[in-house]
Amino acid sequence: MMLEVGGLCAFYGQNQALHGLDFGLAERGIVTLLGANGAGKTTTLRALCGMVRTTGEIRFDGKPIGGRATEEIVRLGIAHVPDGRGTFVRMTVEENLQLGAMTRRDRAQIARDIEEVYGHFPRLRERRRQAAGTLSGGEQQMLAVGRALMLRPRLMLLDEPSFGLAPLIVTELFEILRRLNHELGVAMLVVEQNAALALDLAEHAYLLETGRIVMSGPAAEIGQDEAVRRSYLGY
Repeated sequence: MMLEVGGLCAFYGQNQALHGLDFGLAERGIVTLLGANGAGKTTTLRALCGMVRTTGEIRFDGKPIGGRATEEIVRLGIAHVPDGRGTFVRMTVEENLQLGAMTRRDRAQIARDIEEVYGHFPRLRERRRQAAGTLSGGEQQMLAVGRALMLRPRLMLLDEPSFGLAPLIVTELFEILRRLNHELGVAMLVVEQNAALALDLAEHAYLLETGRIVMSGPAAEIGQDEAVRRSYLGY
């Protein structure tokens, strides 16, 4: 397993948000975390990035990373694409991508990687000189994913990638994510309100309720579960 999480608890001040999560993610795998608002999905991603206080075990490539600084975790090859895009609105698309490679020194390779991002997201190439704040929601989400790719991550943590986007754009974005996984071998942990989309993309799914995992299994099986279908898939 590339990522192994055992007995993970997370805290905001005195409030406990996660209660002993156990899950794993294989090299090149795609896992989704499902659950209602407030179930602890975003907190799980934040915990993996060292952004909240945690207890329990988080291992990446067999090495413990719990308690490490966020920058250190990023350098290991874990990229976080937060909810709300997180782009720098006054900077151009290209400046945002360069910023994504801040931890790197290989100038020529960075330029090649920017070209590669444009290959995955042709629309960003057309907008390369535009301020990120003038992009549509879908384009900003593509930029957020592109910027994360500039870290050359082995694992991407994606928080609500479809949020607020038109259905056509969502379909396009998820196709690109699938391609990045197949072609570059980037593993993904996806938090997503659109359960049908997430289950279609992922191989394995975990269902969270109030900071606890209440169900897990292959995504196809979870999608067939009657309670999940009623609560999250609407049929």
